[in-house]
Amino acid sequence: MNPYWLEDEAPPRAAQRHAGRVDVAIVGAGVTGCSAALRLADAGLRVRVYDRRAVAEGASGRNGGFALRGGASRYDVARETYGAEQAAGLWHWTERALDRMSELAGDALRRTGSLRLAFDEEEREQIRGEYEAMREDGVGAEWLDQLPDEVPVTFHGAILHEHDGALQPARFVRRLAARAAAAGAEIREHEGVDDVAALDAEHVVVATDGYGHGLVPELADLIWPTRGQVIVSEPIDRVLYERPHYARQGFDYWQQLPDGRVLLGGFRDVSIMDELTDVEETTPTIQASLERFLGELIGEEPRISHRWAGIFGLTQDMLPLVGRVPNHEDVWVAGGYSGHGNVLGFACGELVADAILGDTSSPQLKLFEPARFFA
Repeated sequence: MNPYWLEDEAPPRAAQRHAGRVDVAIVGAGVTGCSAALRLADAGLRVRVYDRRAVAEGASGRNGGFALRGGASRYDVARETYGAEQAAGLWHWTERALDRMSELAGDALRRTGSLRLAFDEEEREQIRGEYEAMREDGVGAEWLDQLPDEVPVTFHGAILHEHDGALQPARFVRRLAARAAAAGAEIREHEGVDDVAALDAEHVVVATDGYGHGLVPELADLIWPTRGQVIVSEPIDRVLYERPHYARQGFDYWQQLPDGRVLLGGFRDVSIMDELTDVEETTPTIQASLERFLGELIGEEPRISHRWAGIFGLTQDMLPLVGRVPNHEDVWVAGGYSGHGNVLGFACGELVADAILGDTSSPQLKLFEPARFFA
C-alpha cells in the first residue's frame, strides 16, 4: 500500500539537462539531496541529482511527517555528551532551519508545535530533566502537567515545543525539487547509482540516509539501515490531536492530519532486531501493535486506510554524518539522521552544500564530521 503522503500530485518541474561533466552529482532525491541541489544551483554550480525512484519516494515520503527542532537524543543527554554550547547551538541551528523551511514549504508545513509525552512515571522524570536543561540553556520549551481531557490515553506530563511543526514531507520535498530545477539543477529520476566513482562530476554527495547501504564502503558500518512502520486511519469525526505527539523515547509517534485521519508510527522496539534492515516491507507483529494502540488513541476500533514501511539511517552516537568521506577527496556524505530527518535532512543538505562552496565555518560541520569515526 502506498504512503499517504505520496498521493499528492507532484508540481510541474523544469526539465533541465546538462551535457557532460557537472560540478556536483548528488545521489538521492529526498529532502537532503533536493536541499543541497537548491543551495548549489542557486550559487551557480552545475548540479545533477540521481534517484533510483522518483523525488521524495524514499524516506522523505515514508515518515511520520514531524518537523522537530534538535537532534535524535534528548536535550539533556546531548548536553552531557557533547557540551551545553554544542547542544544549544544544534537546537538553535535547527530552529533557524525550520524557519527557512516555513518560507519554502507553503501549506506543506503547519507550525502547530509538538508534544513530547511521558508514558509512565519513569519517563516523566526523564523528560522533566530534559525540560529543566532546556530552560537553563535558553532553549524554548513549556512544561504541561495536564493534557486535554478528550485524549483517551493517560500520560504523565509533557514538554510542549511550540515552534515545531507538522509536515506533508513529500509535498515539501517535491517543491524543493521544483525550485532546484528552476535554479538550474538536473534531476534524473528512476536512474540508480551503483558506483559513485563512475559519476562524471567534480564532487559527489551521497544523500541516501538509510538507503544505498554499501554504496560507499567506508560508510557501511557507520550508517545502519533501520526500518520504521506507519499506519493511517480513515478520517474520524473529532479533533483529538492538534499537533504531533511522541512518547516512549520516540518509539511511538502520531498526529492527526487536516482531513481527520490519525497517523501512527513506531513500535520498532516490539521486534527491534528485525527492524535493523533495509527491507522496505511491513510486518504482522508491528502492524498489530500499531493497530491496537491506534484503537486506544482514538477510543474506537480503527479503520486503516494506509500502511507502509520506510528506511532511515541510524548512527552510533545519534548524530548525522556530514562532510567529506575519509579517504575520498571528492566524495561527501549527508545522512544518518536517526529518525529525525525532516528538519535535520534539510539543514544538512544546506550544510554539505555550503562546505562544497568553501564555507566550513559552521560549528555543526565539526560536530557532524565523518572523520570522528576514523581516529
